[in-house]
Amino acid sequence: MQACSHACIATCDDEAAPKRLLHLPYPSLLHPFHSHPFITHTLPSLPPSLPTSLSQVRRHKTPQDAWLVYRNKVYDVSGWQDHPGGNVIFTHAGGDCTDIFAAFHPLGATSYLDPFYIGELVPGSDKKPEAQASFERAYRDLRGKLITGGFFKANPLYYVWKVVSTVILAAGAWVLVAWSQNLGVQMLSAFLVALFWQQCGWLAHDFLHHQVFKNRAYGDLAGIMIGNIFQGFSVAWWKNKHNTHHAVPNLVESSPDAQDGDPDIDTMPILAWSLKMADRAQQYSWGPFFVKHQSVLYFPILLVARISWLMQSFLFVFDGVPGASLWATKGATAERQVIKNVGLEKVGLFIHYLWYGALMLCHMSLPRAILYFLASQMMCGFLLALVFGLGHNGMAVYDADARPDFWKLQVTTTRNVTGSWLVQWFCGGLGYQVDHHLFPMIPRHRLGKLHGLVEGFCREHGVEYHETNMWEGTKEVLAHLSSVTKEFVADFPAM
Repeated sequence: MQACSHACIATCDDEAAPKRLLHLPYPSLLHPFHSHPFITHTLPSLPPSLPTSLSQVRRHKTPQDAWLVYRNKVYDVSGWQDHPGGNVIFTHAGGDCTDIFAAFHPLGATSYLDPFYIGELVPGSDKKPEAQASFERAYRDLRGKLITGGFFKANPLYYVWKVVSTVILAAGAWVLVAWSQNLGVQMLSAFLVALFWQQCGWLAHDFLHHQVFKNRAYGDLAGIMIGNIFQGFSVAWWKNKHNTHHAVPNLVESSPDAQDGDPDIDTMPILAWSLKMADRAQQYSWGPFFVKHQSVLYFPILLVARISWLMQSFLFVFDGVPGASLWATKGATAERQVIKNVGLEKVGLFIHYLWYGALMLCHMSLPRAILYFLASQMMCGFLLALVFGLGHNGMAVYDADARPDFWKLQVTTTRNVTGSWLVQWFCGGLGYQVDHHLFPMIPRHRLGKLHGLVEGFCREHGVEYHETNMWEGTKEVLAHLSSVTKEFVADFPAM
């Protein structure tokens, strides 16, 4: 069942009962510049809703036909393409979104779901073993304690320091190229630019997870400054992709028309993180070659990662450019139509390429500028992707239909990276990746204290919790790629 428009929602029970339309007196239900969700209109009276079983809900798991459960209430969000967080709304279509909803939204945001309400879950249809139910109550209680303990409050001075110290990297790069024409000095400048972009990635990540400002409008504007202008990545493109990743880390989609797979491991036909993914290599003439040599090709692939992301990001915003669909991530076509602040997005990217081009062309010959471009892009791609890979690659991979509960999914698919303060600075706080995935709105500077609580909770409840240093973690990633290759070769020896 599809939503008839942005201004009305069609709802019905699953057994072909008469449909009813809920008309909304405004064109878009949710706008990201509202810091506190609220509904200002009076909803029309609705006929009594019918109880819905979980098995019925599970049949509605595509973006065009999406039902989900929140605290035993059933909502039909079919076709809600202008959801401000992007297509993440569809990752739990056909299932329970209670915990991932809490992870992403401020208190009171549930009022936005009211117009989509279609019924109550049949009591007992989602009956869980008492041990599992007790575990879920415990981690929800922990979240409440973190809220009352002030863990979600950011220190403004910390983020002022982070922004200023990051911009100093870019200033250093400018000084070096203006000071000397020496190739070595220019390559050092390229490294500083790469490091600047990497650190901007972590900063934009913090602001766009709304760790810094309670008013989300300010977070989005800071994201455009740091993401679009400084780093060259579209905020809308990043949010759509990254929010989905957070909701379904390391999940392989259940079907081609579902939106329940992790876009960050949608790397075929280049890299396969499970045998199911590797099987798809046969669809490409050169796919088997990459899968058979992926552990060797991993680091060379990281070098071109940023260039690929830049193209995806640029074409997401400037979708009228010929060939834009070739680099689109899944769901991007519909998401493009409802980009918030599209004008600012375009201006921001234009300014990025303006200052970056001036940095090179005002101080270098064209051949040197090309070399500088390639060096800075490749070094940044490596620095970013190295941290991304450590966070999740080589950890558990699940089929979307067989995902565990929220807490166990986040913990078993994620790896923490141990090390000195320099390692944590380099990783932008994502050395505490497990803790961040469980509580993505907790500011970076509180993750160290949070870590001890999460680790103790996991130990108390017997949940696997993995952390290692950068060297061992990288070896685990390569070993995982190698094991998938061996399985692939064993199953398809002729490939």
